[in-house]
Amino acid sequence: MPFLKAFSPLPQHAVFIFTFNLLFMPALARLLFCVLLLALMACRQTPPPPQADAIAEDRVILDSFADLQILRYDLPGWDELSLRQKTFIYYLSEAALAGRDIIYDQHCKYNLTVRKTLEAIFESWKGDRTTPEWKAFETYAKRVWFSNGIHHHYNEVKILPDFSQEYFAALVNSADPKALPLAEGQTPAALLDTLARVMFDPNFLPKRTNKEAGVDVVLTSAVHFYENITADEVDRFYQQQLRAAGPNPPMVGLNSKLIGVKGGKPYERVWRAGDGMYGPAIDRIIENLEKAIPYAENEQQQKVIRLLIEYYRTGDLRKFDEYNIAWVQDTTSTVDFINGFIEVYHDPKGYKADWEAVVQYNDPEATRKMAIISKNAQYFEDNSPIAPAYRKKEAKGISYRVINVAMEGGDCAPSTPIGINLPNSDWIRAQYGSKSISLNNIENAYARSGGAAATAEFAHDEEEITLAKRYGEVVSKMHTALHEVIGHASGQLKPGVAQPSSTLKQYASTLEEVRADLVALYFLPDLKLVEWGVMPDTVAYRTGYDQYLRNGLLQQLRRIQPGQNLEQDHMRNRHLVSSWVLERAQADSAVVKVVRNGKTYIDIRNYTRVRELFGQLLAEVQRIKSEGDFNAARQLVETYGVRVDAALVQQVRDRYANLPTKPYSGFVQPRLVAVRDAQGNITDVRVEVETDFVQQMLRFGREYAFLPVRND
Repeated sequence: MPFLKAFSPLPQHAVFIFTFNLLFMPALARLLFCVLLLALMACRQTPPPPQADAIAEDRVILDSFADLQILRYDLPGWDELSLRQKTFIYYLSEAALAGRDIIYDQHCKYNLTVRKTLEAIFESWKGDRTTPEWKAFETYAKRVWFSNGIHHHYNEVKILPDFSQEYFAALVNSADPKALPLAEGQTPAALLDTLARVMFDPNFLPKRTNKEAGVDVVLTSAVHFYENITADEVDRFYQQQLRAAGPNPPMVGLNSKLIGVKGGKPYERVWRAGDGMYGPAIDRIIENLEKAIPYAENEQQQKVIRLLIEYYRTGDLRKFDEYNIAWVQDTTSTVDFINGFIEVYHDPKGYKADWEAVVQYNDPEATRKMAIISKNAQYFEDNSPIAPAYRKKEAKGISYRVINVAMEGGDCAPSTPIGINLPNSDWIRAQYGSKSISLNNIENAYARSGGAAATAEFAHDEEEITLAKRYGEVVSKMHTALHEVIGHASGQLKPGVAQPSSTLKQYASTLEEVRADLVALYFLPDLKLVEWGVMPDTVAYRTGYDQYLRNGLLQQLRRIQPGQNLEQDHMRNRHLVSSWVLERAQADSAVVKVVRNGKTYIDIRNYTRVRELFGQLLAEVQRIKSEGDFNAARQLVETYGVRVDAALVQQVRDRYANLPTKPYSGFVQPRLVAVRDAQGNITDVRVEVETDFVQQMLRFGREYAFLPVRND
């Protein structure tokens, strides 16, 4: 042990001799001797080891490149969890990581080929890693890892390399051929031919998900959800399934690839275990879920896991509904998880779901404080500005927790949500309720990563800046809570109206986010929140309004290039709400767009009027959803949520160029290590902080790569 060697003590007899002699020395001699002895001990004592690792572990921002920054999150309260709970989390976390390959393939069928080529180069390149070309390659690789593929994780556009094809060819040709993702009989040269078009051609698969009006959104999207089929054929196929399903239909198409057959009937390749599409990865997910069952906290939770496993094995969407019902009814467990094909944001038609996973444990104090929101769900429903016919008569089964994330996977990593409300099936929500969570340690990491400089740059005046400092964090968390707990869980469909994915189609996801945001915005000023002690006072909500309009109309534009339209559902949502309100509020100067020294600002001058407008828009959006009014949905989104002024985009980007922050953040995951005894039993689960994004991505590539590179 180096520490003991560095501080090896003097022999006992030597200490005795020194002590004896000191007692009988003259005073001056004793003084000189003590000085010499201290000097000697100082020479023998090695300096303390560098604290680089500790410093790195304390940092929130670990890396920064392109328009991205990498953060880390803490696991507060981990040591208070029991060994049973830690072991449960460990196996659920392994299941969360086991599906990593799935999301890559879902986002584009070439993604795994690209990723594994990048990994092979990183692992075997012996050349100079300090050149500008290598740095450009490294940045490209990190962007691909961050986005789970070759398209930007948020704006959907293909990520183009800043290095040449010739340099890339040199990297590939110098890599270990055994590490390259070569098909049987394929040469590195043939691999390069494929990758040249996939990586470098801006016109080949230019968008991951294309929701532009006037084009076939299926044929022009790179996602690996469809093959040889048009958007109209997709709708006909699933509308027929919905009609045949009867009342309480499953979410048709959620877990499959749909393939067209010329002159024949389309068919589905279901994502399930065994010989199903993505079978090898799903088998590993199931393996870890089975290991988790003995450590579940109660019988209900064991039932939930067994139903999920049965669904994964069969691919039966009715079984998925059973699982969701059982999951919603488990409201007592400290540890909980999400694992499956969940959100449909990246399907241009809104049927197919990305694979994702979150493993979490409860933050009891924060949950206790915020539980009053879910307990009073009926208050919000009864006082909503929406038409009485579209309010729920009984807001039941709504639970809310503030949690700490222990692991994330699939589409939840590296970029993560800050709040989640599930399940997505409207009939299950109406009959059984929903569960909402706010990701506390994620929100805390974001709060520590900066943002004050951007507020100072874009806020209209000093009062806004002061209020943001005082109220920003608490109001942001309250907005998330209201959005997830009340917003997504509120309202009801008109009897006989089908699910929004089939009525509102490509606009369903955008309008659902609009609806949830508007619920949060409308109720932020409600005096009940102050009375219940979850908002500090009657002024705090103004910061929420300022932040929302400032972000929707200005700050979020840093995420696109001049000339681009808004593609991502959350960006469309925020811009739709903000621009709709601005258009109407300018008439009586309730909101004013101010240009000062060539910079644009948003000044809210009548907050009460803005709340009225939020309420009016909420009533209309709920009507559109409840009635399945596709034409109104299209008109609203296309008019207010898509197009932005190119000059304003450039202005925003220029203003951000000098700020110490990036538009997007993602996370490295903690490493959970099972400590085992001689018999292989887990005696502890240790949390190791990983601070190197590249090394974590490479480790994940080695340890959790279960799919072939092509899954056609």
